[in-house]
Parts: sequence; C-alpha cells; structure tokens
Amino acid sequence: MDPKIYWVGFSLVKGIGAVRFRALLQYFGDMECAWSASLSDLMKAGLSQKLAEGVLHARSTIRLQEKFDQLQQLGIAVLTWDDPTYPRYLKEISQPPPVLYMRGSIKPEDDVAVAVVGTRRITGYGRQVAEELGGYLARNGITVVSGLARGVDAVTHEAVLRAGGRTLAVLGSGVDVIYPPEYQKMAGKIIEQGAILSDYPPGTQPEAVNFPPRNRIISGLSRIVLVVEAGETSGALITASFAADQGRDVLAVPGSIYAPQSKGTNYLLQQGAKPLLCFEDVLEALNMDRVQSHQQARMIFPGNPVEAKIIGVLSADPTHIDEIGSLTGLSIEEVSATLTLMELKGMVRQVGGMSYIAAREIPGFYEVERD
Repeated sequence: MDPKIYWVGFSLVKGIGAVRFRALLQYFGDMECAWSASLSDLMKAGLSQKLAEGVLHARSTIRLQEKFDQLQQLGIAVLTWDDPTYPRYLKEISQPPPVLYMRGSIKPEDDVAVAVVGTRRITGYGRQVAEELGGYLARNGITVVSGLARGVDAVTHEAVLRAGGRTLAVLGSGVDVIYPPEYQKMAGKIIEQGAILSDYPPGTQPEAVNFPPRNRIISGLSRIVLVVEAGETSGALITASFAADQGRDVLAVPGSIYAPQSKGTNYLLQQGAKPLLCFEDVLEALNMDRVQSHQQARMIFPGNPVEAKIIGVLSADPTHIDEIGSLTGLSIEEVSATLTLMELKGMVRQVGGMSYIAAREIPGFYEVERD
C-alpha cells in the first residue's frame, strides 16, 4: 500500500495541520503507524483527546484505499514532505503544508517562480501591467504563481498561457472544485502548462475563510511576490505579508494616489517594498544572470567518470553523502564538490540532511554509462 495513503487520511481530519503532522511523525516514525495508533498513544504524541477521537472516527468511517483510488482516477497527485518532487522553496517555509493535492505537474524549472497577485477589481492600468508582465515573465522562462481569482490573477494566468509559459494556480478549494466556475477552461490549460495546487482535500468548497491561508502557499512557492494593484483590504496584502515573513522580496507597482486599487500597493511601497518601475526590475531582483546559468547547466549531461560513479549509486530513494562516498570509493571532499556541480546541472537533488536523489526527469539520464 502506498504510504501516501495515510498522509491523505490525516489530511481529512479537521485540525491536523503542519505542527501536529510533525509531532505525529516524530513520535511514531511514519504516518502508517500513527494512523493505526490507539487513543492513548495519539494523545501521548501531542493530540488533544478531541483530535485523537477525530482520528479514530476518521479511521472507522473513511475507506482509505477507495479514497486514494478515486484521487488517481481523477488525475490528482499527492505530494508530501517525503516526496522528492515536493516544491523545495515551499518546504523551506515555517509550517509548510504536509499534503499538497495537485493536477498537472511540478518541474525543476518551477524553482524559478514569481507570484503575481492583486485586486479582483482590476483597472485598465492594472490589466495592461498584468498582461504585459505575465507575457514578459513567460518569455524569460520564469514560472508565474497566482490564485486563479478574478482580476489580476486571471489576467496574469491568461497572459502566461498565451505566451506558452508555465503557471501554477493555488486554490482556496479542492483541486477538483474550480472557482470561479467560469475559469474551467483556463484551469484545463493551466494543468497542461503547469499545475493546480491546494492543501485542501478534493471536494472542499471555496469558502471565504479558505483563501487567506492559501496565500502562504502562493508566496512560499515563489522567490518574489509582485503586487500589481491592491485595495486597502485586498487579499494581495496578506500574500505580501506572508512573503515578508518567509524572507521573500516584495515588489509593488506604483499607482495613482487617487485610485482605490492603488492604495494597497502604495502602502507597501511606503513600508519598504521595492517599486516595479520596469519589468527588468524583476530579473534584477531574481539575479537572473545566475538563474540563466543554472538553466543552461541543466542541459549538461554527466561528462566524467566521477559523475557517472555517483549517478550509478543514486536512485529515487535519498542516499546520504557518507554512503555515496562508501559506495563509490571516492573521498567525501570529492563527492561533496561533485554533487554541488551536479545539483547545479540538475542531475541530482538534495532532499535534506545531506542526502541526495537522482533527478531522473533529466533527458538522457538513462543513456549514462554506469560502472
């Protein structure tokens, strides 16, 4: 049985979030053991009696295998902290979502992502900026993250899609519940050219309370958050606040002091956000020279025996750097230096704790000669 099934089970228990997931993992070692635990053991792991009883109720009423099979039939993937494809920048934030539901795909190039957010009550000025900005980012190979809301979000998604770029949409509902409903067609294109993501289980309806928390995922997926237009109470300001807490840069488009839609962006500028005066400002904030070097290096295949040896002992399962040295007969210094270059090339990925996996999505991986 796929171990992700137990992560799904706990995600269906209201009140089990990142903090309690981590507590359960630390106490039980894995989510399968936690799912089968007794009431007393769940409470020893840090759950309140009410939450522990909620887990037992879920266990007795939810047919996990049937639920998991339904996800697969709907084309919904499940990403967990243990998954090597879990977005690495999102994983770095405080309390990242333990389970992400996804339609579409996350690719290594999505590490270079910018969030573009703003008001639903978009002006002609905001529309022009969002359209031109979305196309510009797409043409420069930058993934654009937004929330599929009316206004700035939708205009930006559309511009990226027209330009053939990649875009990620984070929902305040289940990934099978597209809201607003008129964006069904757009959602289908986003799935083809990126992904639709949510930490809410499939079937979750788009309630107002769901949207502010999802904004932390929008900012967490991104290196920069760019606010095009925002009123004084716009949800985009919540995203900007999350971004600041997560150590992300916030850029804002200056606007008229008379326009309600610019009060929020002008406030951000007053508080220290960087002004977006031209689209090149985004590239400068991203240190795009370094990004482009990284993208070019991804196309380089193993070119020496040391790289080939290391690839030969890696798989989809994390391998610690000490074990890599032992299996290859190479010194730790040589392994460390080579892994650094291989990670830049996109041949391997570090998944935490000095452990690495092979990036098997790289074209030509299977043509590498192995010892």
